[in-house]
Amino acid sequence: MKRSDVTDKILSAKRMKGLSWKEIGAAVGGMSPILVCAACLGQMKMTPAQADKAATLFGLGQEETLLLQEIPYRGSLLSVPPTDPLVYRFYELVQVYGTTWKELIQEEFGDGIMSAIDFDMVMERLPDPKGDRVKITMSGKFLPYKTY
Repeated sequence: MKRSDVTDKILSAKRMKGLSWKEIGAAVGGMSPILVCAACLGQMKMTPAQADKAATLFGLGQEETLLLQEIPYRGSLLSVPPTDPLVYRFYELVQVYGTTWKELIQEEFGDGIMSAIDFDMVMERLPDPKGDRVKITMSGKFLPYKTY
């Protein structure tokens, strides 16, 4: 069995039960709803307790439950650049603003990177009379390059 098979089964159960990611995040618990979604999609791992809750929710078997707990092979883009319009917009943001983010972060913090491992993200819906807005806040630990 492959991890992608578990993702397919989870997405099918989500669809058939009419669940939202917010409901799934609350049911699995123990971490950010964004991380729960990422784990269900195969990009993060779950603790044994979270995997057991997910297994109950989605009707998963023992091997599928164990796969939820394994360290994943991360990176889910099927092509680069991505072809899905929503995902492509994030790619476009990096193309347009990536060098700006790099300059501003390094001016403020020095030579290094923003961690995607020691990282938090929150997504919010902001009502707006001209059309609701998506607000994504990302916070990553700064990791300086070291000399040796």
